[in-house]
Amino acid sequence: MKSVLLVVLFPVVLTLLYLPPFVHPVSTLMVKDLISFSGYERRWVPLDQIAPVLAHSVIMSEDGQFCAHHGVDLGELRVVINDALAGKSTRGASTITMQTVKNLYLWQKPLTSLRKAVELPLAIYVDLVMPKRRIMEIYLNIAEWSPGIYGIEAAAQHYFGVPASKLTRRQAALLAVTLPNPQARNPAKPGPGLRRLANLIERRSARSGAYVGCLKSTQS
Repeated sequence: MKSVLLVVLFPVVLTLLYLPPFVHPVSTLMVKDLISFSGYERRWVPLDQIAPVLAHSVIMSEDGQFCAHHGVDLGELRVVINDALAGKSTRGASTITMQTVKNLYLWQKPLTSLRKAVELPLAIYVDLVMPKRRIMEIYLNIAEWSPGIYGIEAAAQHYFGVPASKLTRRQAALLAVTLPNPQARNPAKPGPGLRRLANLIERRSARSGAYVGCLKSTQS
C-alpha cells in the first residue's frame, strides 16, 4: 500500500517542483536513453524564444481545445468511449496536457487501461496547478522529434539548421505533424501524405485566433 501511495505522490510533488521557469524537466524516455548510455540531444528554450507559429501549429495539430479544456478533452473522450462500445475503431483523445504527463511520469508502451487510468487524473491535476504556458513550454522541450532528439530547439537545428525562434510557418507545420510518429516521419524529407497534413495545419495555424489565446505572454 505504501509503495502505491509513493507512486501516486511522486508526480504530484514533482509537478509542484516543475512550476518555476528555471527548472528544466526531463522525460522518462530521456532518462531511459541516459540509463542505456544511448545519450540524447536537448537544448531547453523558454516559450518566448520559440516561434509562436510552432506552438500554434502544435495546438492545431495535436489538441485544438488546449486553451479551453482542463487537461482532458471530455468531448473527444466521449466520442472515443462511444466508438469503443459500438465496436468501432477508435482515434486518440490524448490532449497536450495528457501527453506531457505521459512523457514526464509514465511509461510509453504498451498503452494500457492502467496507464490511461493514471494519466487522466494526473492531467487534470497538472492543468489545475500549472499555467497553460508552462505546460506548453515543458511539452515542447521534452517531446521526441526523432530518436535521441528531444525538444523543439534540437529538432529545429537537426532538421532545418535554424533556432526554434526562426522557424517559418511551413517548417512549424511539418514539425507539428511529425509528433504523432517521430520514429517514421521526417519533416525535412516529407512524403506526399506528410505534406498534405502540413498544408492543412499551416492553414489552420494561420487562423488559430482564440484557439491559442492562452499562450499570450502576460508581458506583451
